[in-house]
Amino acid sequence: MVDLKGQFEKIKDEVNSSIQEVLETTAFINGPRVHQFQKNLEEYLGVKHVIPCANGTDALQIAMMGLGLKAGDEVITADFTFAATVEVIALLNLTPVLVDVNPDDFNISIEAIKKAITPKTKAIVPVHLFGKCADMEAIMEIANEHNLYVIEDNAQGIGASYTFKDGRKAKTGTIGHVASTSFFPSKNLGCYGDGGAIFTNDDALAHTIRGIVNHGMYVRYHHDVVGVNSRLDSIQAVVLDAKLPHLDTYNKARQLAAKKYNAALSGEKNIITPIGNPTCQGICDTCDCHVFHQYTLRVKNVDRDALVSYLNENGIPSGVYYPIPLHKQKAYLDSRYNEADFEVTNQLVKDVISLPMHTELDDEQIEFITSKIKAFING
Repeated sequence: MVDLKGQFEKIKDEVNSSIQEVLETTAFINGPRVHQFQKNLEEYLGVKHVIPCANGTDALQIAMMGLGLKAGDEVITADFTFAATVEVIALLNLTPVLVDVNPDDFNISIEAIKKAITPKTKAIVPVHLFGKCADMEAIMEIANEHNLYVIEDNAQGIGASYTFKDGRKAKTGTIGHVASTSFFPSKNLGCYGDGGAIFTNDDALAHTIRGIVNHGMYVRYHHDVVGVNSRLDSIQAVVLDAKLPHLDTYNKARQLAAKKYNAALSGEKNIITPIGNPTCQGICDTCDCHVFHQYTLRVKNVDRDALVSYLNENGIPSGVYYPIPLHKQKAYLDSRYNEADFEVTNQLVKDVISLPMHTELDDEQIEFITSKIKAFING
């Protein structure tokens, strides 16, 4: 699914020398290279504050802690996403409110958000799923109307840009009140272990979060806020700093691979290919609304699980993200939920299949993968 070795080969000299520098200076935690990466990422995103941390799940939890949400506060998020998004809500004794998603881009439904708001609602967590921007302008309008926080889950969307109706653009993760991201190795910008970060333009919130990630300390042994131990180490920071200048190139390579996948599968009536901006499919030369962390198809009138097995038999990896809706997971069952409110998600979990997607995909691989899919579907 991901060719990290091929990607490494192109940057190994810089990565190896930077890791050696860290080893020789022994500045392993909160060293100068962590701060260098932080500043470089702030500049890339156009955001005032990047606060690195240990992983993407911590990043999301710390963002919520920084906002001062209280036990019982309701937080609206998508039913069709990875469990970490709802996991941290539950861990903080907040009340997760899961809602349905759009059938075309898999992102949180604006109408479902509106329907779910109650007097207890305090925040919305849109997920830029599979690398596609959620409808942030509409989400921010709802948030402003109801005085809600917006916490962007940008774990899959780093480098994507959202275009507002007036033509203004902003990177995902810089639009809401605060955002989190993951640097898990398979991400578009991934390190060689675990890592994450929080983004915000709010000076006071950034100050609070910087304390939270370091045991609540601003001065050593003075614990001003309740914190956690969640820091990005210097070795992971230098790997990320080596990759960051290539991020746009990496994303363009993913977009080009998606365009080739789409072209190869366009004539198949039982396949729904992923979309980006409806006018350009997210894969033109001027639009970065989709950075294809995953290339996810929907198959209709096809045994999806049999297709997965067939591809595996032919040496083609694939993934089903995600096979069970969050509202049906044992940990998050809630009698408040009505199955009629999850029509799209309940269908997506039966239809979706993700194909290999990474920066090293070539034409021969894409042709082989798509030919096998068409052979299976057409019998």
